[in-house]
Amino acid sequence: MLPILFQDEHIVVIDKPSGLLVHRTALAWGETEFAMQQLRDQIDQHVFPIHRLDRPTSGVLVFALNSEIARKLSDAFANREVEKTYHAVVRGYMPDSGVIDYPLVEELDDVADKQASKTPEAKEAITEFETVAKVELPFKVSKKHDTSRFSLVKCKPKTGRKHQIRRHLAHLRHPIIGDTNHGDGRQNRFFREHFDCHRLLLIASAIRFEHPVTQEEIHLELPLPEVFKTAFRD
Repeated sequence: MLPILFQDEHIVVIDKPSGLLVHRTALAWGETEFAMQQLRDQIDQHVFPIHRLDRPTSGVLVFALNSEIARKLSDAFANREVEKTYHAVVRGYMPDSGVIDYPLVEELDDVADKQASKTPEAKEAITEFETVAKVELPFKVSKKHDTSRFSLVKCKPKTGRKHQIRRHLAHLRHPIIGDTNHGDGRQNRFFREHFDCHRLLLIASAIRFEHPVTQEEIHLELPLPEVFKTAFRD
């Protein structure tokens, strides 16, 4: 059963597990489990996904229960009226806070994006961040240092580019632990072997938006999974 964080006659919000696709795609040939289908079967009602989370990312995911609400919520996301918060564990010591303003060229896939332009232009991409915790561990993971440093970072994307947070943090040379596409293989292996961590340490931890019917503020927040906190314990 998918954990339901909020539900009324218009909207349902779930906590998507890491490793679960949001919906069927051209890349998902052979896959049989999707959040959209699972939720539909769970509540016995058709659902409309409003946004997406990468397969390895867990956390808050919003669905509408009819097409009109889906349109209104999609407009709110497009108009940047929705506040999204993520938490990530990254390599190294991040600055205490800052803004990453670094345009991104959309990453295209040979299958899913075969009709798209092969020379897309870079688009505005902005992420605000705040470092929540830092730790130095007495383990030599890289060749250059005898210890290893990590940060727990809170991110608020102001735009919605594909893999934005993963690519922005990698751009700063602070890749997210568990990121096999943009990350550091040595650090990923260290977390697998030392902390039994086999996932991307990125979670959509909170969301805030105005209900399209009642106009009340919906604010949903998830506690951080234990695997995000293990390295930072005293």
